[in-house]
Amino acid sequence: MENQLSQSLEDYLEIIYTKIKENKKVKAIDISRQLNVSRASVTEALNKLSEKGYIHYEKYGDILINELGIKKAKEIVSRHNELSLFLKNLGIDEKEAEKTACKIEHIISNNVQKRIKAFNNFCKQNPDLKF
Repeated sequence: MENQLSQSLEDYLEIIYTKIKENKKVKAIDISRQLNVSRASVTEALNKLSEKGYIHYEKYGDILINELGIKKAKEIVSRHNELSLFLKNLGIDEKEAEKTACKIEHIISNNVQKRIKAFNNFCKQNPDLKF
Protein backbone atom coordinates (compact mmCIF):
# COMPACT_ATOMS: atom_id res chain seq x y z
CA MET A 1 0.00 0.00 0.00
CA GLU A 2 1.42 3.37 -1.06
CA ASN A 3 1.01 5.80 1.83
CA GLN A 4 2.52 8.94 0.30
CA LEU A 5 -0.01 11.71 0.16
CA SER A 6 -0.19 14.63 -2.19
CA GLN A 7 -0.53 18.14 -0.83
CA SER A 8 -4.23 18.04 -1.65
CA LEU A 9 -4.84 14.71 0.11
CA GLU A 10 -2.98 15.98 3.17
CA ASP A 11 -5.38 18.94 3.26
CA TYR A 12 -8.38 16.61 3.09
CA LEU A 13 -7.02 14.39 5.85
CA GLU A 14 -6.25 17.42 8.04
CA ILE A 15 -9.83 18.69 7.68
CA ILE A 16 -11.32 15.26 8.44
CA TYR A 17 -9.15 14.87 11.53
CA THR A 18 -9.84 18.38 12.80
CA LYS A 19 -13.61 18.05 12.40
CA ILE A 20 -13.72 14.64 14.07
CA LYS A 21 -11.50 15.92 16.88
CA GLU A 22 -14.09 18.69 17.41
CA ASN A 23 -16.66 15.87 17.87
CA LYS A 24 -18.33 16.67 14.58
CA LYS A 25 -19.49 14.19 12.00
CA VAL A 26 -17.83 14.72 8.66
CA LYS A 27 -19.59 14.38 5.35
CA ALA A 28 -18.25 15.00 1.88
CA ILE A 29 -20.42 18.11 1.49
CA ASP A 30 -18.73 19.66 4.56
CA ILE A 31 -15.31 19.22 3.00
CA SER A 32 -16.58 20.50 -0.34
CA ARG A 33 -17.79 23.69 1.29
CA GLN A 34 -14.65 24.21 3.39
CA LEU A 35 -12.24 23.75 0.50
CA ASN A 36 -14.56 25.31 -2.07
CA VAL A 37 -14.22 22.35 -4.42
CA SER A 38 -16.75 20.18 -6.23
CA ARG A 39 -18.39 17.17 -4.61
CA ALA A 40 -16.83 15.03 -7.36
CA SER A 41 -13.34 16.22 -6.36
CA VAL A 42 -14.07 15.44 -2.72
CA THR A 43 -15.41 11.98 -3.57
CA GLU A 44 -12.30 11.23 -5.63
CA ALA A 45 -10.01 12.36 -2.80
CA LEU A 46 -11.95 10.40 -0.19
CA ASN A 47 -11.75 7.27 -2.32
CA LYS A 48 -7.98 7.71 -2.62
CA LEU A 49 -7.59 8.22 1.15
CA SER A 50 -9.71 5.12 1.72
CA GLU A 51 -7.66 3.07 -0.77
CA LYS A 52 -4.46 4.18 0.97
CA GLY A 53 -5.86 3.00 4.30
CA TYR A 54 -6.27 6.35 6.10
CA ILE A 55 -10.06 6.57 6.33
CA HIS A 56 -13.24 4.55 6.01
CA TYR A 57 -15.60 6.11 3.49
CA GLU A 58 -18.86 5.02 1.95
CA LYS A 59 -20.74 7.29 -0.41
CA TYR A 60 -23.34 9.40 1.45
CA GLY A 61 -22.08 8.15 4.81
CA ASP A 62 -20.03 9.67 7.58
CA ILE A 63 -16.29 9.68 7.05
CA LEU A 64 -14.34 7.81 9.71
CA ILE A 65 -10.62 8.12 10.33
CA ASN A 66 -8.58 5.13 11.49
CA GLU A 67 -5.33 4.85 13.47
CA LEU A 68 -3.10 5.29 10.43
CA GLY A 69 -5.11 8.35 9.39
CA ILE A 70 -4.97 9.83 12.87
CA LYS A 71 -1.20 9.34 13.04
CA LYS A 72 -0.64 10.98 9.65
CA ALA A 73 -3.10 13.81 10.40
CA LYS A 74 -1.35 14.55 13.71
CA GLU A 75 1.96 14.85 11.82
CA ILE A 76 0.38 17.29 9.35
CA VAL A 77 -1.28 19.34 12.11
CA SER A 78 1.96 19.41 14.10
CA ARG A 79 3.92 20.70 11.10
CA HIS A 80 1.26 23.33 10.48
CA ASN A 81 1.18 24.49 14.10
CA GLU A 82 4.97 24.68 14.41
CA LEU A 83 5.24 26.65 11.18
CA SER A 84 2.44 29.00 12.13
CA LEU A 85 4.00 29.65 15.54
CA PHE A 86 7.42 30.16 13.94
CA LEU A 87 6.03 32.78 11.57
CA LYS A 88 4.17 34.53 14.40
CA ASN A 89 7.41 34.52 16.43
CA LEU A 90 8.98 36.35 13.50
CA GLY A 91 6.30 39.04 13.75
CA ILE A 92 4.02 37.86 10.95
CA ASP A 93 0.34 38.54 11.67
CA GLU A 94 -1.83 35.53 12.46
CA LYS A 95 -3.83 35.45 9.22
CA GLU A 96 -0.74 35.56 7.02
CA ALA A 97 1.09 33.08 9.27
CA GLU A 98 -1.77 30.57 8.99
CA LYS A 99 -2.07 30.97 5.22
CA THR A 100 1.68 30.61 4.70
CA ALA A 101 1.94 27.65 7.08
CA CYS A 102 -0.73 25.85 5.02
CA LYS A 103 1.47 26.15 1.96
CA ILE A 104 4.80 25.27 3.56
CA GLU A 105 3.59 22.35 5.72
CA HIS A 106 3.54 20.02 2.73
CA ILE A 107 7.14 20.48 1.65
CA ILE A 108 9.10 20.96 4.86
CA SER A 109 11.70 18.34 5.73
CA ASN A 110 11.83 16.66 9.13
CA ASN A 111 15.18 18.31 9.80
CA VAL A 112 13.83 21.81 9.13
CA GLN A 113 10.74 21.07 11.21
CA LYS A 114 12.93 20.01 14.15
CA ARG A 115 14.95 23.23 13.87
CA ILE A 116 11.78 25.33 13.74
CA LYS A 117 10.44 23.52 16.79
CA ALA A 118 13.70 24.23 18.64
CA PHE A 119 13.47 27.89 17.66
CA ASN A 120 9.85 28.04 18.88
CA ASN A 121 10.91 26.49 22.20
CA PHE A 122 13.71 29.05 22.48
CA CYS A 123 11.19 31.86 21.89
CA LYS A 124 8.88 30.38 24.52
CA GLN A 125 11.71 30.26 27.07
CA ASN A 126 12.82 33.82 26.17
CA PRO A 127 9.57 35.76 25.70
CA ASP A 128 11.28 39.16 26.05
CA LEU A 129 13.33 38.67 22.88
CA LYS A 130 11.79 40.21 19.76
CA PHE A 131 12.77 39.44 16.18
